[in-house]
Amino acid sequence: MKLESGDIKEFKADMHIHTCLSPCAAKKKGLDIIGICDHNSAENFPAVEKSGNKEGIKVIGGMEITTREEVHVLALFENEKDLFSMQEAVYSNLHGINDEERYGLQVVVNENDVVLSFNNRLLIGATEMSVEEVVDLIHQFNGIAIAAHVDREGFSIIANLGFIPENLELDALEIVEPSKRDKFNTDKNFVFITSSDAHFINDIGKRYTCFLMKESTFEEIRKCLSGENGRKVMI
Repeated sequence: MKLESGDIKEFKADMHIHTCLSPCAAKKKGLDIIGICDHNSAENFPAVEKSGNKEGIKVIGGMEITTREEVHVLALFENEKDLFSMQEAVYSNLHGINDEERYGLQVVVNENDVVLSFNNRLLIGATEMSVEEVVDLIHQFNGIAIAAHVDREGFSIIANLGFIPENLELDALEIVEPSKRDKFNTDKNFVFITSSDAHFINDIGKRYTCFLMKESTFEEIRKCLSGENGRKVMI
């Protein structure tokens, strides 16, 4: 059944934000949805979700996973069980200890910005999993797999592999400059999103995607990426 036009609403989403960041900034930028995608870790998601609930912001849990080929893939999940199952897989394939003098402290906080612990894994490093293995695992845990910043020279699937493998079942491509998307599309007609990739509060919402869908839920986002029943993605 097709959606009536009155059923579809526009939701502004920045699906690639790093912590430690405040959902208050997302609210000020008029965002409805944010995706938390720290490097190879999801430990700060619960705190941001609790803070986001207070601000009326839908928070999607995820990670920016670095593959064996040093390709960044965004992994987004509907619930903590699937999110932390993916984190466990990432941690078991991620080696090395963080150099705090070189990379800084990796802080885990609660919703009140109180420090709970420090993550000493080398989160900036690459996992031992290939792009195909990462995407397959994301889907095994019911997640959405998006190739990150495909138009950047570093840590993108195009820059590091030179192409998008034909059998790689990505749900979307993230692009920094939407005007360049025709350069990266293929016969598969990928859906594109754009995001801030914010590491600082002021950068939140600098770029965002508009989802035309019924409500701000993970399942609606999934349907939007599939173009189901009149849902659309606009960048």
